[in-house]
Amino acid sequence: MTLPAQGQGTVLLTGGAGFIGSTLARRLVDEGHHVVALDNLHPQVHPGGRPKRLPDEVELIPFDVTHADSWRAALALIRPSTIVHLAAETGTGQSLTEASRHASVNVVGTTQMIDALTAVGHVPEHIVLTSSRAVYGEGAWQAGDRVFYPGPRTREQLEAGRWDATPPPGIPGPVVPLPHEAATTSPVPTNIYAATKLTQEHVLQAWTEANGSALSVLRLQNVYGPGQSLTNSYTGVIAFFSRVASAGEPIDVYEDGAIVRDFVYVEDVVTALTAALNSPPSRPRTVDIGGGDVMTILEAARLVAELRGAPEPKISGRFRHGDVRAASASLEAAGRELGYRPEWSLRRGLAELFAWIDEGGVA
Repeated sequence: MTLPAQGQGTVLLTGGAGFIGSTLARRLVDEGHHVVALDNLHPQVHPGGRPKRLPDEVELIPFDVTHADSWRAALALIRPSTIVHLAAETGTGQSLTEASRHASVNVVGTTQMIDALTAVGHVPEHIVLTSSRAVYGEGAWQAGDRVFYPGPRTREQLEAGRWDATPPPGIPGPVVPLPHEAATTSPVPTNIYAATKLTQEHVLQAWTEANGSALSVLRLQNVYGPGQSLTNSYTGVIAFFSRVASAGEPIDVYEDGAIVRDFVYVEDVVTALTAALNSPPSRPRTVDIGGGDVMTILEAARLVAELRGAPEPKISGRFRHGDVRAASASLEAAGRELGYRPEWSLRRGLAELFAWIDEGGVA
């Protein structure tokens, strides 16, 4: 493998062979960037090795972000001007039973990266981190004119089917979830994955401010689209719904079907990432990236079933610890700072996803 020794203008993608990374790599190559992808090609995500969606022009280095030796070897070959830090373990429920795995990749993988950069004396011009709406936990809710943070839903509450947030004593309902907004919504993680993503943000902000590197943090809502694993049981809900409906089976909808999510198509996410990458901020910035299609999971399941000719979804009342009741994004900051405006409706995005599935669904 031949890589430029100093890599001026090189964009380094950690987790670059993944769902978002492969799509972003294509956009960056088309814009004339030199792109290097680092990825461990974990079989849970990449059962076939290098994904076909990753452009041939992209140099792929098999790599483990948690290993100092891997970072030393990579930085002996390249000095990236920009790092897009995508590598992460993402299973919300899985993180509760495999906490060390999530902390190792998400937290230690990030600290290994900055230690390696420090060791070789290289400070990238810009680091872009893909964070998650999960950092907000249950987020902020409103009852009357009172805004409150309900905290995690307890096992007792979920087993009793009390799905919505409980207002503070003396405050009557109804309660309404508020959109996430980085400038005003306090992050209160309710699962270990979310806690590790928030830690990534804090670690990188401390390092970049101390070293004079720009930092952009994009907190993504529920991302979906072609290239997302259809076999990984911890993948996104739209991919799971699509797999079930494509098999002609009814979709199992959790809780009472009224869980709220903001679905954002992968090309819109790549548009936001590219805009961030091309406009380094003078101070660390954090923005929320959603798709503007905010709906209940029952509504999403019905749309998937309609488009695939599958049976009517079934509400099972099942639940998963660590899941939150409602999540959506305010797009004001992303529009103001990145010029971001989502272009893909869920219906349009699903059509592209299903076309990819029907062609074989090969990542």
